[in-house]
Formats: sequence, C-alpha cells, structure tokens
Amino acid sequence: MTAPVIATPLPTCPDIEQAFARSWPVRLGDTDDQDRLRLDAVARYLQDIGFDHLDAVEDGDLHQVWIVRRTVIDVYEPIMFGDRVQLRRWADALSNRWCDMRIQLTGERGGHIEASAFLIHIDPVAGRPARMSDAFMAPMLASTTEHRLRWKAALTELDTTEVETVPFPLRVTDVDRLGHVNNAVYWEAVEESLAAHPGSRALPYRAIVEHVGPVMMGDKVVLRTSAQAGGLRLQMDVDGSARALAAIEPIG
Repeated sequence: MTAPVIATPLPTCPDIEQAFARSWPVRLGDTDDQDRLRLDAVARYLQDIGFDHLDAVEDGDLHQVWIVRRTVIDVYEPIMFGDRVQLRRWADALSNRWCDMRIQLTGERGGHIEASAFLIHIDPVAGRPARMSDAFMAPMLASTTEHRLRWKAALTELDTTEVETVPFPLRVTDVDRLGHVNNAVYWEAVEESLAAHPGSRALPYRAIVEHVGPVMMGDKVVLRTSAQAGGLRLQMDVDGSARALAAIEPIG
C-alpha cells in the first residue's frame, strides 16, 4: 500500500522538551466572532516562531529567505481569545535545500493544533533554492532520521464545474518583503470559504494549502470553492491559472 503524502496524525517529536519553544497571548486581532484563533493567524504564528528560531540557531542570519510550499493545520480543539499559546517547533524531515518543519500549538485552556510547513531555502540574490549550511542543518539532522526529503503534492486542481466563484481582492498590506502575497493571506481565503460552509469546521479537521505559483500585487485573484462529500476543496486562480490549492477535511 502506498503511504499517504501527509501522515495522519502528523508525526510527533522524538523529544518534545528539546523542541524550540515560544509562547504569547492570543489577542483580539487573531480571533473570529466565536473567539477562536483563526487559521490565518495560525499561519502568521508559524512564520513568527520560524523567524524567532532563526535567531536562536547557528548561521540563522544566513538563512533569512524561505518560500512556503505547503502548510498543514490540524485543529483538534480551538485555541481561544485571551488564552496563552505555547508553540514548539522542530524538523520532521529535510534535504539540504528544503525541510518539513513541525509546529505544535497548545493553549493553557486545552486548545490543541498541530501543523507542518514544507519550506524551501532561497538564495536572496539568485532567487532559487540554495543549500543550507552544515552548521544550520546540524540540529535538524539530530531531530529526524528522514534526511532525503522530496516534494510530492497532496492536492490536485479542481476538475468539476460545480464550484462557487468569487473575486478575492488583494490589498497593499497583503504583500511581504519578497514582493509576493504573504502565505497568511491564502489562509484568509480559507476562512472565507469556511464562513460560507461552517459545517466543514466540525472538530477535528485538517486544512491544507499548497502553492502552485506566486500571487503578486495587482493580480486579479478568483477564489473557487467546491463542497464535496469529503470536505471542501478550494482553488485560487489568476488569469485562469491555478496559483494555490486548498482542502478542508475531517480527521479520522
């Protein structure tokens, strides 16, 4: 039997107490009208602890540019407004140019989210994947036995005409320092679709975003949503071409 592209549940840390850790309060701008931590806020949290992690490891200053290829967020219990969230981050698998980082988020009141991010290290001058230094990789190599990570897509483009189609206008604040629409913005689109299909948020659930191509400021983005028996499928298009794929599905 072929192993799934994404494991369920996501792999655990060999020694969770050795994972890089940070914590902070969940504030008003991170939560929805039900006081739940939103998925786009989770995506920002993953970025924030990632950059904090760079500050704590050798050669982190030489590895400042990354592209997110895929993010997986498994929500078991929502983390709520006013809670304090504990984040732990470690490498689950890597090659010498990319890695799959695992992040566990737990709330003091019982909230529980597991996430993973497939990250590609980029040469800031050449703009292409670049080898990580030996010193930078050393702690990651120590936390996993998977040292030959390869990319494999988990999602495919929508192949049905039964879709809801709405424009997804971009704002100037959506663009990051690389000139790309920031990863968290794609998760705002997921939240838009979940608001229209709240039954897809039944716990526990998995949400996945895979990036097919960049979205740039000025692009006319169209969000396409298909409600299917196994959950929601989403696609963000520019000029009729898919730029991001997403899915929301139950766990278990």
